[in-house]
Amino acid sequence: MQRLETMVREKTDALTGTVALVTGASSGIGEATARRLAALGADVALVARRKERLDRLAEEMRAGRRRALAIGADITERANAEGAVDQTVRELGRLDIVVNNAGVMLLGPIEGAPLDEWERMVSLNVMGLLYITNAALPHLLRAADESSRRVADLVNISSVAGRNARAGVGAYNLTKFGVGAFSEALRQEVTRRHVRVSLVEPGAVRTELTEHLRSEIREESLRRFAGVEVLHAEDIADAIAYIVTRPRRMAVNEMLVRPTEQEG
Repeated sequence: MQRLETMVREKTDALTGTVALVTGASSGIGEATARRLAALGADVALVARRKERLDRLAEEMRAGRRRALAIGADITERANAEGAVDQTVRELGRLDIVVNNAGVMLLGPIEGAPLDEWERMVSLNVMGLLYITNAALPHLLRAADESSRRVADLVNISSVAGRNARAGVGAYNLTKFGVGAFSEALRQEVTRRHVRVSLVEPGAVRTELTEHLRSEIREESLRRFAGVEVLHAEDIADAIAYIVTRPRRMAVNEMLVRPTEQEG
């Protein structure tokens, strides 16, 4: 019994003493991930545009005796992304885990596509991720070198669309394939320095992403998954928690998580 109690305590305190930064933390996968990491003992910087939602989430975490920092920022602006990382380190003291979750999914045929949708996706899914990563990497390398864990984690949220191209998904495919390529290149650069770079590729998840689709595209997407029990944001949060709580010797480089009933 004593051994079991010790194992449970170690599991729930697995991230005590660490600081995590989660982008897109105001809803969906980002919010669920922030909650999960805090439950494991991490202090969390919450980054998103909707500051009022972050404030409420931060208050909940503080009530649970976790330090939480709500940072309202549009990370498609380089200065905002860099400022979010700087503020995290300045106020929480360090940075051990980054979850690049912020993203937008605007589907539709390539022919006749509204170019502003493409620009929005590239700005957030690609450039926002690059800005945060570039600013965070020196701090992650320092944490891997100096912290008691002697490892740090960068988790990039991609999609099944980052490995399977489909008609009507072309520009979104482009951004997510790019995230996968960037993640693997960075992994090779820093893995010997114990910064683990992980790619998570969710299938269909119940989040706000579909609410941003044009009405006719949204209806088509809903028809595609009619009758499929889709994932919950907490399912992906659990996957991320698994990744960042592995022992130093173990890196989960890529994780594809689909609903059981999703075929492609």
